[in-house]
Amino acid sequence: MDTNISIQGRGALVTGASRGLGRALAEQLAAKGARVALVAREAGPLHDVVEGIRARGGVAHAVLGDVGDKDAVHKIAGQAQGLVGEIEIAIHNASTLGPTPLRLLLDTECEDLAAVLETNLVGPFRLTKILAGAMALRGSGVLVHISSDAAVEPYPRWGAYGVSKAAQDHLSRILAGERDGTGVRILAIDPGEMDTVMHAAAIPEADRATLQRPADVATRIISMLESAGRAPSGSRLAAPRWDVGAAS
Repeated sequence: MDTNISIQGRGALVTGASRGLGRALAEQLAAKGARVALVAREAGPLHDVVEGIRARGGVAHAVLGDVGDKDAVHKIAGQAQGLVGEIEIAIHNASTLGPTPLRLLLDTECEDLAAVLETNLVGPFRLTKILAGAMALRGSGVLVHISSDAAVEPYPRWGAYGVSKAAQDHLSRILAGERDGTGVRILAIDPGEMDTVMHAAAIPEADRATLQRPADVATRIISMLESAGRAPSGSRLAAPRWDVGAAS
């Protein structure tokens, strides 16, 4: 049975899409024929990415907004759907580390922990609540949470971020169980360490030559979206271990 899924013609939403992995995902989704709504907080960088995609013949639209802002989420979802149609692929990529340099968990202000949870966990949950019902009615859709190894490894000083990603992983598992049989797939994907602004803020001394390129990681994630047989709902997948060329 063919378990490959075509991205061509699908409406997609990517948060945190003005740089790094989010940008690479939006670019590659558009290159495969998706209509992509790119969400980010800063207008200038976001519009630059959108114009670059359009210059290469892709369909892309900018949606300015902060997924961690409760009052902005319905506007983000409504604007995205108005621009690209029904959202069939939603990638929750936007994340924050919290204050840097990173600090011990018990040295983290309660307000800073709450802010990290709002962006990394509660914001994606709010967006999912808006989008998942229509996906279930259509009988198809993919919701992706971009995870981290900090979700499963207790790294000192990564407490707020790690807590948020661990909760997000479990959110994925629960949603997958509750949406079983609806045709909606929920995936948690650990991209691995990448050469990004966020990684540089967290570990400024890291050797960039040892880090993955976001574009290479995006290629693996797109393959996961297309490979329902190898990436069924409820999976937690590690991008560095994904074989793009393997049969579904």
